[in-house]
Amino acid sequence: MIWSPVFAFLHFMAAFTVMFTVVYERLMYKQNLTVNEARRLQTADRWYGVGAIVVLIVGFLRVFYFEKGSEYYFSNPFFHLKLTLFIIIGLLSIYPTIRFMKWNKSIKNGEPIHVEDSVFKITKRILNLEVALLVILLFSASFMAKGLGLI
Repeated sequence: MIWSPVFAFLHFMAAFTVMFTVVYERLMYKQNLTVNEARRLQTADRWYGVGAIVVLIVGFLRVFYFEKGSEYYFSNPFFHLKLTLFIIIGLLSIYPTIRFMKWNKSIKNGEPIHVEDSVFKITKRILNLEVALLVILLFSASFMAKGLGLI
């Protein structure tokens, strides 16, 4: 069926988008940002959200309609690990997103952004954690796809 590889491609592209945008945010986030740098971080964060939504929707379509069947996935502990990590990463991402959104007024006024020390440290730690958890998530996806962990 032609749709299976199409949905696999969409799923991979969305996963790469999520990974790229979080790594980009981690690398580009700093205490003092120009208006353009702040806009780019906000744009990356929006793409992160789009990528995450596409990963989730396409992933579940693959589970239920295009791949090995829901029984295969739901009986695999690496699938559960993937979902759990996805949820944790999503929850962690709320804080940076809110912080980035708070810049809107300053950006609109053309004012550079200065991030307070405490907020900067917390946000940087969260971004570091998101990157690390995404690596573990992608690693567990490989185990899941190969059927490891199945009884």
